[in-house]
Amino acid sequence: MATTMLKGNTVNLAGNEVNVGDKAPEVTVVNSNGLADKVVGGASGKKQLIVVVPSLDTPVCATETRNFNKQAAELGDIDLTIVSMDLPFAGGRFCSTEGIENLTVASDFRNKDFANAYGVLIADGPLAGVTCRAIFAVDADGTVTYKEIVPEITEEPNYDAALAAVK
Repeated sequence: MATTMLKGNTVNLAGNEVNVGDKAPEVTVVNSNGLADKVVGGASGKKQLIVVVPSLDTPVCATETRNFNKQAAELGDIDLTIVSMDLPFAGGRFCSTEGIENLTVASDFRNKDFANAYGVLIADGPLAGVTCRAIFAVDADGTVTYKEIVPEITEEPNYDAALAAVK
């Protein structure tokens, strides 16, 4: 079972572990803009960067989302999606307040299908039921080319490595 850390304590991750070289599972999440379905993963014909955060209501997740929003404009034709368990209404409010316009903020609140398909569902501890902090880069053919499960949930990811993976 995969693990990560929350404030120095090990937490277990549930679901199917996805690794570099695997086909990225195609999963439907809910776009925070208009509650429309959005498919992430799979062979989409373009590169994807799927950024997973526990909640946009935390300072680290908010900072991470703002940083990726700034970078997204420079990435060109990349599908960049932030996925959390936040309700779509909270995601929409966050985007409005923070001026997030260059990426999609989506929710996995309905069935936790994404979290289970990618193995990023926190199984125990105080954050049980939400996602850990992770990043997956997926090529146009649907193969995972980069994966980072951030070792400590309260820390930011390796931005440079994630962005290099989709350039």
